[in-house]
Amino acid sequence: MTEMRFDNRVAVITGAGRGLGRAYALLLGAKGAKVVVNDPGGSMTGDGVDVGPAQSVVNEIIAAGGQAVACTESVATAEGGKAIIDAAICNYGRVDILIHNAGNVRPGSLKDMSYEDFDAVIDVHLRGAFHVVRPAFPIMCAAGYGRIILTSSIGGLYGNNNVVNYGMSKAGMIGLNNVAALEGEAEGVKCNIIVPGAVTRMAEGIDISAYPPMGSDLVAPVVGWLAHEDCSITGEMLVSIAGRVAKAYVAETQGVYQGEWTIADVAKQMAAIRNSDEPLVFPVVPSGHVDHIRYSFEMANKAMVAKP
Repeated sequence: MTEMRFDNRVAVITGAGRGLGRAYALLLGAKGAKVVVNDPGGSMTGDGVDVGPAQSVVNEIIAAGGQAVACTESVATAEGGKAIIDAAICNYGRVDILIHNAGNVRPGSLKDMSYEDFDAVIDVHLRGAFHVVRPAFPIMCAAGYGRIILTSSIGGLYGNNNVVNYGMSKAGMIGLNNVAALEGEAEGVKCNIIVPGAVTRMAEGIDISAYPPMGSDLVAPVVGWLAHEDCSITGEMLVSIAGRVAKAYVAETQGVYQGEWTIADVAKQMAAIRNSDEPLVFPVVPSGHVDHIRYSFEMANKAMVAKP
C-alpha cells in the first residue's frame, strides 16, 4: 500500500503541546505536513502561558526533517482563534487541515459548579472550536479543499459525573460537526469528529493499573486518516480507545404513529416507542435533516391513507 502522506499540506492543531495533540502533530509532521503547533502551555484548568510545550513539539518535528511553527494564542477568544489560523496563512500561505484538540478540565458537581468554571471550559472546548473553524472554513471553501477534525468524548456521548461543563461542550461539538459537514460538502471540505480515549495528563489521579495499553499513538492514525485527502466520510464520529476503532452515530427507533394522542396513550405505547430492534439511521450528509422529516411524514401519510 502506498504511504499516506501530507506533502504540501498545512495543518493547524490546537492543544498540540502535549498528549493527543502532540501525537497528531508529530505524525502529520513526519508525513510531510507543515504544522502550526498551537498550545498556550497552561495548566489543566487553563491557567498560565508557557511556550515550552508547543516549541518542544516544533523542535521535534524540525529535528526529524519536517516543518513547524509554534503558536501560543488561546482558542478561548475569537481573536485568539483568528490569530491561530492567521499563523498558518502568514507562515505557509494556506490551511488545509484543522484539528481542534485543545481542552481544559474544571470538575464540579451540577449542584455546586461555578459559572466561572463553566464558562472557562465551554470557552476552550466548544466556543474554541467555533473560534478556529469560523476563520478557517471560508479559506478552505475558497480553496476547494479542507479537512476539519473536532474532538468529542464519551463524556459528551454518554455523560459523566461532576463534569457538566465538559459534557455539554463535547456534546455540542456534534452540532458544529454536522453543520460544517453539510455546508462544506459542495466545497470539498469534510468535517468529522474523533472520540478519543488515551492516557494523558487528564488521567492524573486515576488508577490506571488495570487499563490495557491506551497511548496517544493508538489514536493518532485514526485522526491521520480523517485528516488525509483520501478520507471518504464526512459528518461522522469515530471512536478510538485502547486499540478499538468504531463508528458512533445517532439512531432512532421506528416509532409509533397515532392521529391523536393522550397522556395515557403515550404511557400505553412507551414500550413500542422505545423498541430498538430495527433502528433508523439518517446520515447527516447528504440530507439527514430532511430524511428524518420525510420518514415521519410518510408514516403519517400511510396511516391516513390506510384509515377506513
